[in-house]
Amino acid sequence: MDRDAYLEGAIRDVLSGDDATLDDRIAHAALLFAASGAMADADRLVTHWHALTERPVTALIPSAVQARAWAMLFEARGAHPDWAAAMIPLDLDAEERAHDDHLARRVSDLDGLFGGSPIGEAVSHLGPSRPDRLREAVARGDLDAWAEIASRQGRPDVAVLAATRRLAPRLAGGADPLGLGGWTELCAGALVAALYERYPPDTGSWREMIGGILRLRGGGTAPPAASLRTIDAAEARLGLRLPGDYREFLRTCDGLPADVVFPRLLGTAELYAEGGVVVIAEPAVVLLTAAGEQWRTVEIDPALGTTVHPTFRALMERHLLLLAQSA
Repeated sequence: MDRDAYLEGAIRDVLSGDDATLDDRIAHAALLFAASGAMADADRLVTHWHALTERPVTALIPSAVQARAWAMLFEARGAHPDWAAAMIPLDLDAEERAHDDHLARRVSDLDGLFGGSPIGEAVSHLGPSRPDRLREAVARGDLDAWAEIASRQGRPDVAVLAATRRLAPRLAGGADPLGLGGWTELCAGALVAALYERYPPDTGSWREMIGGILRLRGGGTAPPAASLRTIDAAEARLGLRLPGDYREFLRTCDGLPADVVFPRLLGTAELYAEGGVVVIAEPAVVLLTAAGEQWRTVEIDPALGTTVHPTFRALMERHLLLLAQSA
């Protein structure tokens, strides 16, 4: 599998494909991660997809083999993620027998001509048939043989592999037959970012946004709101009128604690100005600057450089987005 080509195609489908194409890409990627021992990356991707699209999780499991694969992986894992609550429970003994039959079936030359429809299932036996090397490798439990063939495919059929009950524990335990390693985390992050670009979240009111930031940080509390008198006193001391959206922020919480990637936002009593620039963070890496009547928010990152946001709210929306993508 060409990882770069896979990721490029997946991002393209997430950004511009129709709903069915997007769901198909997310479904394959999530199962690919889970069958590579990266269940956390699979859970992260599906959770964000579900939250942003609001489509049922069953949209990611259109076939019996995919449903079987997830069920076998969950059994091997010993736990079901929250997003899987809507999945129909399966009789895994019956599913194991059905999958053994599936692995033993020969491949018809008519396979795929009817898009996996019932008609296709009914007439596939009419065409010439041949052994399927991938299914044979899975039936033998030969992960190396499966990986050697699957690695040449653009989208390896991991569903047939993961749906094999005797192999699912090895996959859930990190067997990683395709050797994807840390690439799954990179791919999951890129696809989550693409989902947020396609479905920008409604950040709501200032109170809702700050609440969302704190939840995604893992908890904590914000300082109490600043009073109008306190804000007016700070403006008198600074000798300027603060931008309206920043005043609204202070009226919601008078500053904000830091996290591992974001500085502490100062309270009104700590604000100071230098040459018309208002420093609003400690360390001094977030600034308010004015050009005429228009304020801008400047964010200085030692690694990424300087970013100019059109408003203070735009900075905080970006912070919320980055937290959501990394959650």
